[in-house]
Amino acid sequence: MTLAELGFDPSSPAFLADPYPVYARLREAGPVLWHEPREVFLLTRFEQVHAALRDRRLGRAFAHRYTAAEFGRPEPDPRWARWQESERWSLLNLEPPDHTRLRRLVTAVFTPRAVAALRPVIEDYSARTLARARESAEFDLIADYAQPYSVAVICILLGVPVTDGPRLLDWSHAIVKMYEISTDDAHRAAAERAAGEFIDYVTALIAERRTQPRDDLISQLIGIADQGDRLTQDEIIGTVIVLLNAGHEATVNTLGNGMRALLRHPDQWARVVGGEVDPATAVEEMIRWDGPLQLFERWVLDEGVEIAGQPLAVGQRIAMLFGSANRDPDRFTEPDRFDVARGDSGHIGFGGGTHFCIGAPLARLEIAVSLAQLRRDCPRIEPVAEPEYEPFFVIRGLKELRVRW
Repeated sequence: MTLAELGFDPSSPAFLADPYPVYARLREAGPVLWHEPREVFLLTRFEQVHAALRDRRLGRAFAHRYTAAEFGRPEPDPRWARWQESERWSLLNLEPPDHTRLRRLVTAVFTPRAVAALRPVIEDYSARTLARARESAEFDLIADYAQPYSVAVICILLGVPVTDGPRLLDWSHAIVKMYEISTDDAHRAAAERAAGEFIDYVTALIAERRTQPRDDLISQLIGIADQGDRLTQDEIIGTVIVLLNAGHEATVNTLGNGMRALLRHPDQWARVVGGEVDPATAVEEMIRWDGPLQLFERWVLDEGVEIAGQPLAVGQRIAMLFGSANRDPDRFTEPDRFDVARGDSGHIGFGGGTHFCIGAPLARLEIAVSLAQLRRDCPRIEPVAEPEYEPFFVIRGLKELRVRW
């Protein structure tokens, strides 16, 4: 059967509403499946996805080793030059040795200890944001709580005025549309404008912090030196943009998707509210069961790559289906059962290997704080209507989640 006959159609509203039954059919069909429209091999099972994330013969980028012509790819489209500029030094796309150097420098200031020290600030913004949302008997958990709360945390971390949060949100929403399997020119143009404005904004902030440093991440990124290395201005800009885009989008969508799951499984919400399950434990199941990132691609960079018996040539591409891997019965017992006490942090929600999400500690903390706040202030929370997912595949999130408390 073809992938379409199995139900794999990333543009289908029915598939986007619930891709997991389709993933089950894909896993049954095989661990490596060819997707002709994208010209990519889909990896459907946990074992192969887990291994591919750690295989140094695969890479997010190829320009560090091949020209576009050598790799059989078209040259970058000059219409989207500023978006490409914003991505050039993104930790999501770099490969060693650039990735190794940049990650070492960023990790020196963006440490788990530094994130943990933010807990009082995160708890304060969670409480204040939820209190504003609760001024109405009914509110949208996404727009009225998750988005303003998450972007405020990122703003505080970076040293960006919280009042600029709405602008950063708009830029982030536009830019991440470029990561989708199919993106039309209208979305590309919007991403190009957003990337240009974001670059100019961060450039001005860096200039200000060079003369007036503060106790914030941008100032620390400017000042960090390790083994004689420093971050260039373009590297700082790329780091700031990826921290906002990846951090905010993942946190908001995990919270929205996860709360939808909890509200659809009131027995599991009762376990959190009653104290049987700690919020930090529940977070892992929220990420595994309906994660915010469904697909992550890598290029074949070396000869001799074979996955589950499928030989792959240099220049070919794989697409790891994170959502499918996280429901693989060969890895997770009763994977379709939502169990907040599962506590299995070995899921692939944060990627793995070289590109394991640098913001994972912050995302886990933000979501755990949110769950603790919601169980304290809104223990009887319930949905007002069945929510709909955004019409996008790679970044999975809800349009809204209207609730009464």
